[in-house]
Amino acid sequence: MSTDLHPVPADRVTDWDHEADVVVAGYGIAGVSASIEAARAGAEVLVLERTGGWGGAASLSGGIVYLGGGTGLQKALGFEDTPENMKTFMLAALGPGADEAKITEYCEGSVEHYDWLVANGVVFKESFWGEPGWEIPGDDGLMYSGGENSAPFNVIAKPAPRGHVPQMTDKRTGEKGGGFMLMQPLSQVAEELGVRAEYDVRVQRLIVDAGGRVVGVAAKQYGKDVHIRARRGVVLATGSFAYNKEMVESYAPQLSGRPGAAIEEHDGRAIRMAQALGADLAHMDATEVAFFGDPQLMARGILVNGRGQRYVPEDTYPGRIGQLTLLKNDNQAYLIIDESAYDEGCAATSSTPFFRFRPKWVAETVAELESDMELPAGTLQATVEVYNRHAAEGNDPVLGKKSEWVAPIGSPVAALDLRNCTAGFTLGGLRTSVNSEVLHVSGEPIPGLYAAGRCTSGVCAWGYASGTSLGDGSFFGRRAGISAAKN
Repeated sequence: MSTDLHPVPADRVTDWDHEADVVVAGYGIAGVSASIEAARAGAEVLVLERTGGWGGAASLSGGIVYLGGGTGLQKALGFEDTPENMKTFMLAALGPGADEAKITEYCEGSVEHYDWLVANGVVFKESFWGEPGWEIPGDDGLMYSGGENSAPFNVIAKPAPRGHVPQMTDKRTGEKGGGFMLMQPLSQVAEELGVRAEYDVRVQRLIVDAGGRVVGVAAKQYGKDVHIRARRGVVLATGSFAYNKEMVESYAPQLSGRPGAAIEEHDGRAIRMAQALGADLAHMDATEVAFFGDPQLMARGILVNGRGQRYVPEDTYPGRIGQLTLLKNDNQAYLIIDESAYDEGCAATSSTPFFRFRPKWVAETVAELESDMELPAGTLQATVEVYNRHAAEGNDPVLGKKSEWVAPIGSPVAALDLRNCTAGFTLGGLRTSVNSEVLHVSGEPIPGLYAAGRCTSGVCAWGYASGTSLGDGSFFGRRAGISAAKN
């Protein structure tokens, strides 16, 4: 791939290989949503996709879409939620530095966005999954996906499940999972609307006219240089920079060598192309961190760091556990759990049974376990003593784990070695307006350039909730398509 990112002057392009009103780079969730809305606004739309078909990271994901404020699914299942309540949670959980303007628009438009997905063929089953988990193991449609019902957020905002999952039987994340069932109907709608697609196209540089307006894209297709003209606007929707080693080392070094939950095409090219025009960036150090532990086990034990101290309520969103482990506790984690709780957790239904590791250490007493683990003398004993003292009354005043998961740790007791069990993807990217205009470092929109999805900085800053990538990408992808078509 060319390292030249400088914009191409339009007057140097002698032949346009393709032309459309709106040109969308990337056929994942942001790209397909932009395409649908641009086509419905009367634009001729062309999508440029690097791989051989639609889908992107979205179609390989678990398919959780973060929606709330009183969606039809929430109401059908008896959960109360409001845009204000959703906003309170998101500002608390996705910061510091979360974009309040975007979160406000997202929360206020969430019910309409849910209705839009349903109208475009996405099916959500009216059933709720209430167990701890990374994903829903069956085909239920709603779950807690961001720690809304766990401390500290359950006292900041009224808990409401907002993880909406497209229905699919026999789903296999990474092959045909919930994400596939999100992308398939949307791609069909785009095709019915006349959206064209060119595959195996790698975007390289933006094309600008004499006035600085983006009027097209220079790309490579099957090794050949191609130039695509955009009469109204270009939408960038090519994903994160999780697989760009140099960018990760520059911006989010804590993820170096541990990319995860993304596809290797997430190389940051769109971010670099826009930067060459003076585009501003935001939250480039922000990351989601997956934690390779089974939530059914974690909720039943206590997680301690390398000093034998607890640091997170174990029944919270596992992505939050991952962030706090990697970013705040030197990637050191051990799960302390007794035999009966371990057996009970292993017998529970889970979407991640492959994260049910065997204990590395087993002992009759906590003192023996502490010694075997080579933790500082007395540290783990003090932690378990305090935990058990309050657990005897069903409470956890230290970290606020819910009483249903609180029970004294008995004997025999074991420890699972969960050190370095993290991977993640990047959350930062291009700074965009609430209408998905790419913003110059001056704060002004770059004429003719729009972006959505993981190549932008969306509703997440430091924190994350499962479903915000697909939710944010589709919501602001729609806006990108509308804005570009209007141009």
